[in-house]
Amino acid sequence: MTTSTIHASHLSPAAPADATHAPPTVSGTPRVILRVEGAALLIVATLAYAQLGAAGWGLFAALFFVPDVAFVGYLAGPRVGAAAYNLTHSTLGPALLGLTGVLLAHPLSIAIALVWAGHVGFDRMFGYGLKHASAFGHTHLGVLRAPGA
Repeated sequence: MTTSTIHASHLSPAAPADATHAPPTVSGTPRVILRVEGAALLIVATLAYAQLGAAGWGLFAALFFVPDVAFVGYLAGPRVGAAAYNLTHSTLGPALLGLTGVLLAHPLSIAIALVWAGHVGFDRMFGYGLKHASAFGHTHLGVLRAPGA
């Protein structure tokens, strides 16, 4: 494909997609890099949590999968589900909570933000990216496939 045949509609993240056609996603080396970044986020957040020492590992374990409660949003359809998932799986939420914890000198908020960031990194490491409203398996990291598919 030459650059003269690329249309803006193919590049726009707002381009509509239905459940049978996945929206444009990242692939190849950039996708690998994004997954490695997810692993790095998980490792750094976990090490920072350990260094902070503000809360025990029981709290870490209890909170680690809390962001996945957002999956309940899919009961209201893929658009609501994607919005709920993206709200709890973007790095923006833990970054804002962590910053608030630092500014208010509240170590528990920082600890919760680190667990949350670790979860986001964990999901990204395994290819669970931010969701498109077209279908659960359509993510910014690619289309999720069932194991063995």
